[in-house]
Amino acid sequence: QVQLVESGGGSVQPGGSLRLACAASGSIFYIFSMGWYRQAPGKERESVATITSSGEINYADSVKGRFTISRDTAKKSMYLEMNSLKPEDMAVYYCYARMRVTRTSVIDNYWGQGTQVTVSS
Repeated sequence: QVQLVESGGGSVQPGGSLRLACAASGSIFYIFSMGWYRQAPGKERESVATITSSGEINYADSVKGRFTISRDTAKKSMYLEMNSLKPEDMAVYYCYARMRVTRTSVIDNYWGQGTQVTVSS
C-alpha cells in the first residue's frame, strides 16, 4: 500500500526550470533518507540529490548550484527545484526513499514510477 507519487515532470527549453515533487503515501513508520535519481537513455541510473532524516544533503557535481532538494517531514514529501536546465539533464527522474513502513518491518528501499524531464530547444 505504500507508494511514492511523483509530479512536476515535463518539457522545457534549455535554461528553463521545473519543480519535481514526491509524496510518500500509505502507512509509513520512519523515513531514513530520500533522494532523486535519474536515468538517461543508454546510461545507468545515477544519484542526483539525497537528503537524510537529519537534513544532511548531497548533490551530484553535475547539478550542484542549479538544483535544490528539500523535504517536508510532516507531509512526508520531497521536492527538487531544477534551474538552468541543460539538455544533458534530460532523463527519467525517480523518487527514492529508504524507510521502514511499520514498526516491525525491515528497512528497505522504495522507488517511484519515474517522471520524464525533457530539455530541448
